[in-house]
Amino acid sequence: MYPTRGRTKHLLFLLPISILVVTLLSFKRPAKFSSKTVEIPRLHIHKHIQIAHSACKGTLYPELCVSTLVSLPDLASKSLPEFISATLNKTMDEVRASSADCNAIRNKMKLGPLEKVALKDCIELFDDTIAELKSAISNLAPRKSTSKHYHDLQTLLSGAMTNQYTCLDGFAHSKGKVRKAIKKGLYNISHHVSNSLAMLKKIPGVNASKSEVFPDYGNVKHGFPSWLSTKDRKLLQASANATKFDLIVAKDGTGNFTTISEAVRAAPNSSDTRFVIHIKAGAYFENVEVERKKKMLVFIGDGIGKTVVKANRSVVDGWTTFRSATVAVVGDGFIAKGITFENSAGPSKHQAVALRSGSDLSAFYQCSFVGYQDTLYVHSLRQFYRECDIYGTIDFIFGNAAVVFQNSNLYARKPNSNQKNIFTAQGREDPNQNTGISILNCKVAAAADLIPVKSSFQTFLGRPWKEYSRTVFLRSYIDDLVDPAGWLEWNASFALSTLYYREYMNRGPGSNTSARVTWPGYRITTNSTEASQFTVGAFIQGNTWLNSTDIPYFLNLN
Repeated sequence: MYPTRGRTKHLLFLLPISILVVTLLSFKRPAKFSSKTVEIPRLHIHKHIQIAHSACKGTLYPELCVSTLVSLPDLASKSLPEFISATLNKTMDEVRASSADCNAIRNKMKLGPLEKVALKDCIELFDDTIAELKSAISNLAPRKSTSKHYHDLQTLLSGAMTNQYTCLDGFAHSKGKVRKAIKKGLYNISHHVSNSLAMLKKIPGVNASKSEVFPDYGNVKHGFPSWLSTKDRKLLQASANATKFDLIVAKDGTGNFTTISEAVRAAPNSSDTRFVIHIKAGAYFENVEVERKKKMLVFIGDGIGKTVVKANRSVVDGWTTFRSATVAVVGDGFIAKGITFENSAGPSKHQAVALRSGSDLSAFYQCSFVGYQDTLYVHSLRQFYRECDIYGTIDFIFGNAAVVFQNSNLYARKPNSNQKNIFTAQGREDPNQNTGISILNCKVAAAADLIPVKSSFQTFLGRPWKEYSRTVFLRSYIDDLVDPAGWLEWNASFALSTLYYREYMNRGPGSNTSARVTWPGYRITTNSTEASQFTVGAFIQGNTWLNSTDIPYFLNLN
């Protein structure tokens, strides 16, 4: 990751709107079948402007919002969901235009290898954005209850915005010519989505379903996603030799395929039912991509350290952070159990991802993620990690998903001599995004290679990658490797007032908060209501997509 500048302060937009009003008031259109002209009624125009103004109140980019809405016909007869749908339809046109621009740049400009990879990332991310915006528009349809789909809409729009910044991040290490050519269009897309997120909050009835309302979910001791059938849940609990699989991958040739990628290609597209792939013990040296169309896939390994997927792409070797992942998952509803995901590039190769997930409602159970810088890229949408081990050095859990880690182990490794360890770098770009990293009932400690030398390296809980970075450590054990300050600046005062960092009822020698940072956005909280915002129930809506199994699990704080 690299530092981004703070947002430009938003200018008052009264002057541009007044110019727009004057223009509309002076506009005349021909009367039908007549050479005369008739003036549009002034009351109608004023009402048009007032409606747009009201709908756009509270958005971060009101001038863009109003100028988008006033172009709509019959504005007075439209509902707020229709305003948002119209904005998103316009946004999709702009996404398609940006995608066409990137294709034109690929064909016409002389590019370096990294820029070619970054443009490929952008085009894929634009496709993902179109899919997410289409799903959002579908959920805004008049026949549907928008308030019931509020969390899905927030998730889809948050993901769509994240995609634009991920595209731009790919050019962080290039000379900047391509980034300069495309950034205006991508910022415009992001600002439209930001305005849509802000308008979404004003739809009547959503207040009852928003995550700011915290019902008592109770202490549910067992659970797993309810979109798993009973058969699926039994599959996750059973030993590998007691389970029937759709495909088997085995290095020794005793399965259907010898590589994971072959099995993924053979899996059905757009499946509504689980498709289970058993990956037998062994080391699989490959980069695996689970595309958007490969939905409902389950990878079952033979255990941490037994089934290992390993590769070594890195930024130093010419890959973007996004494309460096050993395993990249985008198809929704992905589940993995009993697998080690590793990027072996090493601490000198900088960003080198072991796993990237942009899969909504994805779950990882009893898996490990091994790398150095940027090990686990929780890119976007809703994710859950239970009883997992994550190893790394710099920013090794990062991204802009809404993600909960529960009963997992976070291990800082020995970095290079000039490096620090940072557990998290969360990437929320906008205060209306529903994203953040929640670490609940986990262990934060040194890996075996760091233990003998941990006094030689500073280690921090996190730093703000983006302006509205949001990370919480709740009821976790924090060992003595963590610096007394707790948290680290990204770049001088960047994001220190806009970030949201919290610690709640942690324990262990590193949980002493007496010398913590004093940033405006950081607080120690003893408020259980505030902390409960970031539980499985409230943060990733576990009350609607989790239910009982024999796997230990809880929806609330404990």
